[in-house]
Amino acid sequence: MAATEATATTPAPTFTARDGKGIQISEPAMKQLANLMTQQGSGKVLRVGVRSGGCSGMSYTMDFIDSSAIRSDDERYTYEPAEAPSFEVVCDPKSLLYIYGMQLDFSSALIGGGFNFTNPNASQTCGCGSSFAV
Repeated sequence: MAATEATATTPAPTFTARDGKGIQISEPAMKQLANLMTQQGSGKVLRVGVRSGGCSGMSYTMDFIDSSAIRSDDERYTYEPAEAPSFEVVCDPKSLLYIYGMQLDFSSALIGGGFNFTNPNASQTCGCGSSFAV
């Protein structure tokens, strides 16, 4: 039982982009994103960002886009999962100001499952976990 308790308190490893920058992605989120990227087919990248709205004033956005839609001022990060093809995440400079250092996690729980954002820049978050204020 002691080993189980120790495992439960050990934080899940996180991954950063190849260059050590970008958002931190937990192992469960890396696996889920790698699966989703495979389903999307070639030529797709994951765009993350923020927009006005949501319970606390700003909300997170995530969407797959064609690589041809990457803008010249976008920051680009390559992630390399252990047992899946690498994938690219892009973020516009304005959004990056709000989410730099953020951790993306994934839960398969029936209630409250899905992608979860932990943002050290947020001064306030709402209960849904997808909205924040700075």
